[in-house]
Amino acid sequence: MLLIYNDKTNPYFNLAMEEYFLKNFCDDIFILWRNEPSIIVGKNQNTLSEINIEYVKENNIPVVRRQSGGGAVFHDLGNINFTFIANDKKGFSDFKRFTQPIINLLRTLDIDATFSGRNDLLIDGKKFSGNAQYNYKNRVMHHGTLLFSSQISDLSNALKVKPIKFEGKGIKSVKSRVTNIREHLKKDISILEFKDLIINYLLNTNSNNKTYDLTNDDIDNIWLLANNKYNSWEWNFGNSPKYSLTNQLKYPGGNVEFNLNVEKGIIKNIKFFGDFFGESDVSYIENLLVGIKHDEDSIKDALNLIDINNYFLGANIEILLSGILGVK
Repeated sequence: MLLIYNDKTNPYFNLAMEEYFLKNFCDDIFILWRNEPSIIVGKNQNTLSEINIEYVKENNIPVVRRQSGGGAVFHDLGNINFTFIANDKKGFSDFKRFTQPIINLLRTLDIDATFSGRNDLLIDGKKFSGNAQYNYKNRVMHHGTLLFSSQISDLSNALKVKPIKFEGKGIKSVKSRVTNIREHLKKDISILEFKDLIINYLLNTNSNNKTYDLTNDDIDNIWLLANNKYNSWEWNFGNSPKYSLTNQLKYPGGNVEFNLNVEKGIIKNIKFFGDFFGESDVSYIENLLVGIKHDEDSIKDALNLIDINNYFLGANIEILLSGILGVK
């Protein structure tokens, strides 16, 4: 098995790296990597319904969709991610097989970690690792998080869903009580020292394992995939399952209810209801927004073409944006 110690922390690069090694190598592979603060959503999730969009925007947090299913997770530099890629389709759904080396390593540090439920690792009943898998041809990719010294308050803030109503087939995340590995160590070490421990453990437990350094060609190809796919609106938001959104807000001019249906990230229809006043018929704005991406920049570009006050007396673009995106 090739052991890859990746020190890049760009989430677009790191998610692309997994796909690159899954689809272009024949070897069994193990990768360790960390992301700068970012939200990673599952393949089958509606991105907007999983994130606190205000917090994400205010803190410039990247939101990236991964290839595997499961729920949304918050990554920061206090979290280590590990990836196993194996030539064995039978490995799909066998979460315990791929997490056992992590459990064994932690036990050498006198930490009694256990596998729990479908795909979690626990210490004293609290979750420190969530895991997911993806199958490609005859290969299975298993990846998981290892909370070591993560800012857990940021985690909950980033994933706190606003009380708006999304309806659709997207998989919802399940929130859990969490803990950091570092809190349970008898001897304090840094996160980079912990990364070294993991690599060395795998090197020492199997003589067939060896380290592999990314080549310049590897890096160039990964960046190409990252920029074309993982850093695109189409993959991260447009790839969300079909959904409906209902939202209400009150502004000085009255109350507005927003009802819209979105498919492949595109607004298919939208209706405004409420006790607001306007000189012109809001059906013009409804028609204007059909076919527009359900994202801030695209909606703002469309609304900039009209005088909002003519349709919603006393309102402005920011008020409508909040309602259409489900912020308030």
